[in-house]
Amino acid sequence: MTSKIAVIGAGYVGLTTGACFSHLGHDVICADIVPEKVERLSKGDVPIHEAGLTELVVEGIESGRLSFMLGAKNAVAEADFVYLCVPTPQSADGSADLSYLQDAAAEISAHLKAGAVVVNKSTVPVGSTRLVEQAMKRSDIPVVSNPEFLREGTAVADFLNPDRVVIGSDDQAAAGRVAALYLGVRAPIMVTDPASAETCKYAANAFLATKLSFTNAIAAVCEAVGADVNDVLLGMGYDHRIGHEFLRPGPGWGGSCFPKDSRAIISIAEDHGYDFALMRGVVTVNDEQFDRIVRKVGSVTQLEGATIAMLGLAFKAGTDDTRESPALAVASRLVAAGATVQGYDPAVTSVDMDGLEVVADAYAACEGANALVIATEWDDFKWLDLDKIADSMAEKHIVDARNLLDRGAVRRRGFSYQGVGRS
Repeated sequence: MTSKIAVIGAGYVGLTTGACFSHLGHDVICADIVPEKVERLSKGDVPIHEAGLTELVVEGIESGRLSFMLGAKNAVAEADFVYLCVPTPQSADGSADLSYLQDAAAEISAHLKAGAVVVNKSTVPVGSTRLVEQAMKRSDIPVVSNPEFLREGTAVADFLNPDRVVIGSDDQAAAGRVAALYLGVRAPIMVTDPASAETCKYAANAFLATKLSFTNAIAAVCEAVGADVNDVLLGMGYDHRIGHEFLRPGPGWGGSCFPKDSRAIISIAEDHGYDFALMRGVVTVNDEQFDRIVRKVGSVTQLEGATIAMLGLAFKAGTDDTRESPALAVASRLVAAGATVQGYDPAVTSVDMDGLEVVADAYAACEGANALVIATEWDDFKWLDLDKIADSMAEKHIVDARNLLDRGAVRRRGFSYQGVGRS
């Protein structure tokens, strides 16, 4: 059955949610407060680097099932469901700033029709469902939690083919209505209370961050004892209780979710009297990993006055998102140590960082460099002309923070090579 859905916020989560719901056959209006964004999206011009998203937006516009509008209150009058996909930025203490969420709820309250369901899609702390209810002051409008589990680079696939759909509500009828929106999606649908649904998102990301930090810590142990981390992790991953996912060493984890959610769950626990020491350790290990990569570069060349080539600036391949990017965390430390960084990324054209110049291609980044750092796992970097790079660099050193390159091929060109967790 077709429903009318209003999505408040046309950012990463809101745009993916709106485009995918329209693809499932619903009529969707995405509202945003930025006129230029609304104008661009109305023309099918998607400003986000995300596989398959532009195609779904264009499909939705052409079918008449997807449109864009300026202002939340203008979008909700006829909506059966209103998805709140507004930013919840992090405060200095790790807690979430819920002012955008509260403002959106208060703005739409008087314009909702009786029987509409408001759905929290933004990542919000435990208790936010109640907060939205209080902001709206509408006892006839149920509020449901439906957290997103979208990975950047595969968000469309994750929405349409999810591992699970989590719905949190004390109103079983409202929960059932939200569940019905996902008809056509083959996935378990879990209905629980709002607090459990809200905690589920934080817990999932915190566990994945823990797995990544553990992997990088094991890589450090492998380096110390002379083991090869790739073989160690392969052997671990065959244990079905562990699995191979997220057992890949790297320069640290980042992005819009893991750092924010990890710090948030520490803050949430502290607010309720629990010292989440394990999670604080996970964050500490990640911060130390950035420093370990810098030390690897400093072990092969003097950083003061050096030029460092950095391939990859996004926090991971498949996206142009540089928020909390490990590459930029390493770059900022290199700059602080006196180096200049020449960076290239297939999807990132500019970065606001003194001492970092974004150049046009990988070979330009390597020109005159004292060392090369592979910081993001783009497949493109596997097939670079190593002879051309060797001829252009001032010194032939590679720090492969993603273990992406063939060590033998690199060393045959006269490079020194350092990976993560392997010699």
